[in-house]
Amino acid sequence: MIGIGSALALVAAIVAFLVIFDWNWLRGPIGRFASARLQREVAITGDLRVHPWSLSPKVEAFGVRIGQPAWAKTLEPDAPPMARVGRVALQVKILPLLRGQIILPFLAIDEPDVRLLRAGDGKANWTFGGQTRDKPMKLPAVQRFVIKDGRLRFEDRQRGTLFVGAVDAQERAGERGGRFVLEGRGSLNGAAFLARVTGGPLLNITPSKPYPFDADVRAGATRITAQGQVTKPFDLARFETDLTVSGADLNRLHDLTGLALPNTPPYRVSGRLIREGARYDFEKMTGRVGDSDVSGELFVLTGRERPYLQAALRSRRLDFDDLGSLVGAPPATGRGETASAGQKVEAAQRDAVQRLLPDATLQVERVRSMDAKVTYRADAVNAPNLPLRKVSVDVALDKGVLTLDPIALTFSRGDLKGRIRLDARPTIPRTDLDLRLTNGRLEDFIPIKSEGQNAIEGPVMARAKLTGTGNSVHRAASAANGSVTVVAPRGQIRQAFAELLGVNASKGLILLLSKSDKQTPVRCAIADFDVRDGVMTTNHLVADTGVVLARGRGTVNLATERMDFRIEGDSKKPRLLRLFIPITLRGPIMAPKPGLDVSKAVGQGGVAAALGSLLNPLAALIPFFTTGEAKDADCAGLVSEARQQGAPVRTSQTTPAKATR
Repeated sequence: MIGIGSALALVAAIVAFLVIFDWNWLRGPIGRFASARLQREVAITGDLRVHPWSLSPKVEAFGVRIGQPAWAKTLEPDAPPMARVGRVALQVKILPLLRGQIILPFLAIDEPDVRLLRAGDGKANWTFGGQTRDKPMKLPAVQRFVIKDGRLRFEDRQRGTLFVGAVDAQERAGERGGRFVLEGRGSLNGAAFLARVTGGPLLNITPSKPYPFDADVRAGATRITAQGQVTKPFDLARFETDLTVSGADLNRLHDLTGLALPNTPPYRVSGRLIREGARYDFEKMTGRVGDSDVSGELFVLTGRERPYLQAALRSRRLDFDDLGSLVGAPPATGRGETASAGQKVEAAQRDAVQRLLPDATLQVERVRSMDAKVTYRADAVNAPNLPLRKVSVDVALDKGVLTLDPIALTFSRGDLKGRIRLDARPTIPRTDLDLRLTNGRLEDFIPIKSEGQNAIEGPVMARAKLTGTGNSVHRAASAANGSVTVVAPRGQIRQAFAELLGVNASKGLILLLSKSDKQTPVRCAIADFDVRDGVMTTNHLVADTGVVLARGRGTVNLATERMDFRIEGDSKKPRLLRLFIPITLRGPIMAPKPGLDVSKAVGQGGVAAALGSLLNPLAALIPFFTTGEAKDADCAGLVSEARQQGAPVRTSQTTPAKATR
């Protein structure tokens, strides 16, 4: 009896102690313990209340403050604490806890003011203790969760992202016993932001049963909708959902995902997103980007020094102008074309200044921020001004070096293949380009028809090998060095046009006016340029036809996007009327203007008089008489020299054709 009485007395003493014990005495020890574990100051500045008399005991802490880590204080010595919370209240079930399961019947956070920061070197103030990288949030099963009047500031200096807004969470009455609603609203990088996550009632939630949810996120023009489930509540490192993403430009997803995606026209894609720890799989993806369809599979690995993306993508039909956005050019904005409001403004500005090369600045920090391996295939291409049929490209991004190798464009006849390498590691990026056109046809790229026939036809080959530095296509081209060579080793041209290369008014104009379809051979044509500091200068510019040998010289300034060419033709046969007037081609690349150098005709009576002489007596034509002293160009030699410059041609293709008489 004495033993029983002693036990009862001990229990009574413990109960009395718990009843009269002031739990605030533990605020200091708890704060010091938490500070040591989290490696920053933690304090409870208000009351600490404990309600132990239940199988689900309750704890309340008022005035909780969590400070910044030491490295954050060096960046902002006067920065506010990482978190201030008016009240934290929670309950925990004792019996499941004995089985190793944590179930919280109640979790409430009142008036939290949280400031999350990731520095440029990747350090994050929400990683605690010895953690070197942030890990996915893993919460216990919560059966009632409330966030009241929350404020959140999230600054990611590594991604260049800033969110400022409010957060609330609560149960709301409604159908099927109510819904849990978590809302965030504010601004993301200056654009309006709204996130709403809803799920079923939390009351019956258990760690072994998946928890369904719906999500709707809007950031500016970007919208993400999801319908899925957390596989094991609330381990956010494991979930699966049907996902739809749409917006004005895929590049803007960087603020939400941290992925360096290309610039695009407006898009909408859907698929199945599955997360397993640090890996995200986006399966059975389908949708449209601009006016092109896209499908495929991709996955992303996080938890690394740089995220890694791998994808295999395909389009049944690619709208070719959609690719312009990849290099900073706005897509086409005509009737039936898909473009955002901002892209339409950019296109209008481009057209107003008649510029071809985009000047959009490359975001080099983003190129350096991730690695990737992507394959893309387009089975058919809509390109109204090009005979393009297929596109294929393999993309690799590794430690700031972006490589497109191989890149292949298949034309109806001919292929353009090669390699493009962008090194974004230096302060000023460097681009190397080596592209070859083989087995092409002149009539495909110069689709001029005359009386139902091609004005010019024949094979054409080309090569461009360039190196440039600059953080946009225009700036890199403005500093480019290298060579560009185009060769047409044989073919034929409408004789009227060939005669006009020599400004043969008596023959060319008469043939045009008579609508003659007479053809003459093209023995060879060479356009070879040396490129220095963004200026293309002719080494050779020769077109040798059966009736006229035309030679030219000139420049193309890639910085100003203007050209200046002068072409002189010599007839190979005696002609009654021969105007010694060189042809000029000058002005913007997008809209050059042909003309005549009239200074050469001054001694012959002037251009007007020369052209008017078609109606004059024969005596008026004598000053224009020529004996046709021009000889055939050395086509084999020119082609051989061009081949040494890099054009993929064979000398055997330059066998002279018999001239038309």
